Amino acid sequence: MVMTDARSRRRTRAWPLVAGALLAAFALRPIVAQEQRDTIKPTLHGKHWVAVAGKPLGATAGAKIFERGGNAVDAACAMLGALATMWDTLSWGGETQALIYDPRSGKVRAINALGMAPTGATPEFFRSRGMKGPPELGPLAALTPGTPGGLMVMLAEFGTMSLEQVLQPAMEMAAGYPMEQTEAINIESNKELLIRWESSRRVLLPNLDPQHPQHWAAPRPGQIFEQPELLATLTKLVETERKALASGKNRKQAIMAAYDRFYRGDIGAEIASAVQEAGGLITKEDLDKWQVYVEDPVVTNYKGIDVYKLSSWVQGPVLLQTLNILENVDLRSMGYNSARYIHTLYQAMNLAYADRDFYYGDPYVPPVEPLKGLLSKEYARKRFMEINWERNDTGVKPGDPYPFQGQTNPYTKQLERWRPKIAPERRRAAVDDETIMTHDEAFMAGTTSLQAADANGWVVSITPSGGWVPAFIAGHTGVGLSQRMQAFGMDEAQNPFNVLAPGKRPRATLSPSIALRDGKPFLSFAVQGGDAQDQNLLQFFLNMVEFRMSVQQAAEAANVNSYQMHDSFGDHTSEPGRLIVRVDTPSWVRAELERMGYRIETWNKTSGPINAVFIDRAQGSLWGGSSDFGEDYGIAW
Repeated sequence: MVMTDARSRRRTRAWPLVAGALLAAFALRPIVAQEQRDTIKPTLHGKHWVAVAGKPLGATAGAKIFERGGNAVDAACAMLGALATMWDTLSWGGETQALIYDPRSGKVRAINALGMAPTGATPEFFRSRGMKGPPELGPLAALTPGTPGGLMVMLAEFGTMSLEQVLQPAMEMAAGYPMEQTEAINIESNKELLIRWESSRRVLLPNLDPQHPQHWAAPRPGQIFEQPELLATLTKLVETERKALASGKNRKQAIMAAYDRFYRGDIGAEIASAVQEAGGLITKEDLDKWQVYVEDPVVTNYKGIDVYKLSSWVQGPVLLQTLNILENVDLRSMGYNSARYIHTLYQAMNLAYADRDFYYGDPYVPPVEPLKGLLSKEYARKRFMEINWERNDTGVKPGDPYPFQGQTNPYTKQLERWRPKIAPERRRAAVDDETIMTHDEAFMAGTTSLQAADANGWVVSITPSGGWVPAFIAGHTGVGLSQRMQAFGMDEAQNPFNVLAPGKRPRATLSPSIALRDGKPFLSFAVQGGDAQDQNLLQFFLNMVEFRMSVQQAAEAANVNSYQMHDSFGDHTSEPGRLIVRVDTPSWVRAELERMGYRIETWNKTSGPINAVFIDRAQGSLWGGSSDFGEDYGIAW
């Protein structure tokens, strides 16, 4: 709920100034930003471990592994496999990105398992076929699969169990599990697209009657949904691991033998053959060249808390940039979700996302992103000074971070000519090979998230995605392929760092988070929802740090969402001034925002769905939170 006390109704326009003595006095006592009430979902409390996922069955997979003695990485790998098997907005051919706190080293490490563009994937290739760029679905939308490699590398480097042990829940599900109602409806609503590909039709439409195509074709809710081809693929990986162990290989070497079979053996060969036969571009050589990177994440300090994100190959640094900007103003004194507070967040996000839209891309492919400058506190102060405190600035442009890392911007001309690409009037696109999502659907395109933490200090935050329904399934592997190639740009003038090229990773939206306080885990959090991810994560973080909500209150709290940044899917356009608020936002707050140039829309739920774990070091316990936005939830012990 939104605060209705005097602080949220105050309309003074001296927003960047420190509040007066009265508000300072209020800041000395605990702040309750929501009215005193129970949350819709209860908080999870655990002494030993917490597992939170996008679907209850996914969390159950993690709980099974914890109960068998695994650490948080083992449990996270089991959850990832289960979610990919149950098509929770991803499949096995999608992409995985993770942050892991390793208590042995006291460091946060990053897993980069985002697929790359295949051989022949260039802007010219698609334009020569009359297309604006990669399509939203099908074999031509596919990157090389990332999730299998990401899971295996993560397990090998940081886990304790065998691949066979952590894949057991996924394999049991592939043998048959009761189909969820929501996914049954999702598959059925996409059956006209799935019918295009024989392999997808065979797997996902078991009830299809060619004589009566209008009848229900998807698995029915509660029907035992079997995926024997996927089970055969997972069995091949486990058998390869067993043979490697029997030959004297150690745990890590045996897991990587299974990795090699997927990417360089018969599984990869079938994937490449099926994609090319269907008109796609992935080759065996592409699968062989692709690799998982174990990286150092990027970090900023916000009021004594170190916040870690993945680097510029996803949008993660945009949260850090926004926090750096907001550190220059007293947010707490404004009042939770007052008009001043919402405007301040919106304008700070505008500045950071404009930088994302121009400067973010694959750090392994030149040009090198100017991250040092982008994350500079001095650069953030300069951007802060550009905020219009009276009205929404619809003309916000990327800044120039290069002087803040002692360099000259090589893209000055492109920067001077840069203009936002404004979305046309929103409309439902015709279903064809290029466009099936509306602007809104593209902006909020779903994924899933999972969190795992244990009493030994391991913490894992993952935002996997790709291969969602309607997915092209590669031959008889049971593996649905990613649709992420559409996240590339086609025009250097819009983003010189993210132009499509073979061997390159697109700048994705997927954005897990971990925060440390005094060098120890404090918070692990992630959310689904395309370009809304780091908007919601920003507000969740501030809800806890500035407004002292519990992890469950913060996950359920009313957020706002901007559409002013360019969406990462579909037509890659922006809608300046469009602002989503929760339906219970007070009328005077909405009126003030409209006076400032915002176009207000109200939604019943705006929180996420956020999944999170709060590590309560003072009391030696773990708190799990999951918003009431969707089906996400977890288990703790």
